[in-house]
Amino acid sequence: MKKHIEVVAAVIIADQQVLCAQRSDSMSLPLLWEFPGGKVEPGESKSTALKREIKEELLCDIVVEDKITTTTYDYDFGVVHLHSYHCTLQTQAPTLTEHKAMKWLNITELQQLAWAPADISTVNMISQFY
Repeated sequence: MKKHIEVVAAVIIADQQVLCAQRSDSMSLPLLWEFPGGKVEPGESKSTALKREIKEELLCDIVVEDKITTTTYDYDFGVVHLHSYHCTLQTQAPTLTEHKAMKWLNITELQQLAWAPADISTVNMISQFY
């Protein structure tokens, strides 16, 4: 039986631009784009996990706002349940620590990137709202 993995993602929007992160060569799903975030640890709330992951990956603080959606995707390494949330940056700008690259894109430009499969429904949903 496949492992079920609870993952959170931050859709960080500032000035009609969305923060997109490219996975590194050494990560699973190498070089695909995603909304930054990570795994929820046992006993951790989704909001706490998202704040922790963004602090670890991007060295910045966020405010977690409304939930956008939950997507379940069956990868070869496990079943990912991706919970995406609207988030805003606190003060400092994001700094890459794990990803290969990051871009701020206009919401209308999101479809141009090669997204990780679990992130696609979030991309589609936020593209419809704006």
